[in-house]
Amino acid sequence: MEILVCMKQVPDDSVEIRLGASGEPDLSQAEPQGNAFDTYALELAVRFIEANGGTVSVTTVGTENDKVCLKNSLAVGAKSAAQIEEAGQADAAVTASLLAAGIKKLEADAGKAYDMILCGRESTDYIGGEVGEILAEKLGLPFVTDVVEVTPGDGKVTVKKELESGYAMVELALPCVMTISKPNYDPRYPSIKSKLAARRAVIPTIAKDALGLSDGDLEMKVSHISYQEPPKRAAGVKIQEEDPEAAVAKAFEILAADKVI
Repeated sequence: MEILVCMKQVPDDSVEIRLGASGEPDLSQAEPQGNAFDTYALELAVRFIEANGGTVSVTTVGTENDKVCLKNSLAVGAKSAAQIEEAGQADAAVTASLLAAGIKKLEADAGKAYDMILCGRESTDYIGGEVGEILAEKLGLPFVTDVVEVTPGDGKVTVKKELESGYAMVELALPCVMTISKPNYDPRYPSIKSKLAARRAVIPTIAKDALGLSDGDLEMKVSHISYQEPPKRAAGVKIQEEDPEAAVAKAFEILAADKVI
C-alpha cells in the first residue's frame, strides 16, 4: 500500500496572534509547525502501514522554509518527502492544482501510483477545508471527508466517517483521496535518533515550471482583501439580586430591554 500525505506548514496555533502595525498577522512569536489535522493524517497513515505493510510519503506546496514540516514527518514514520514549489499567492484551487500536478509527476517518476492520498480536513490558519475536495476532483478519484479510521480490503478500503450525529461507514475503491479528522489517538513524538536523521535529509523540490500547468490553473478564484480582528467582547451585566425569583425576573427584564426576547 502506497500512501501520500499532503502537509501544510502553519504558525503554532497555541500562540495568540494579533494584527501588527501593517494590518497583517504578527507571526514573530509563532513557530512554524505541521498543520494539526495533517499530523493526524500522517499518524493514521503510519499506523495503517505498520499494521498492513506499505510506505508513507509526504509532500507540501511551499518554499524552502516549508520543508521543516516535511523533515518532522520523516522523523515520525514517513519514508520519503518532496516539496512542490509554490506559485506566489494561492487560494485553495491553485494549491490543489499544484498538488495534483505534483502528485502526477511523483507517480510518473516512481513508476507507481499512490493507493491513498490523505489531507487534513482543514488547516488551522485559514480553516478553509477545500483543498482535499478540489484535489480529488482534479485527480478524478473517489473521495470522502472527515475520516477517523481506515480498514483495508481487496482493492478497496472501508472508512469510518465522522458526522455531527455519530459515524458512517463508507466503502471506497482504490486509489482514493480522503480528508482526515481527529482520530481517538494523538500523533507520536519522534525519537532523538530519528529527529537527527530527519534533519540531515535532503528533500527535493519540484519546480512549478516542470508541472505543465497553464495560467488558468494558477489563477486564483478567491482574493484576499484584508484582515480584521474580532470585536472585543463587551462587559456583561451582573445580576445582584439574592432571591432566585427576583434574579430570574431581572434577567428577563434585561433581555427584554435588549430585545432578545
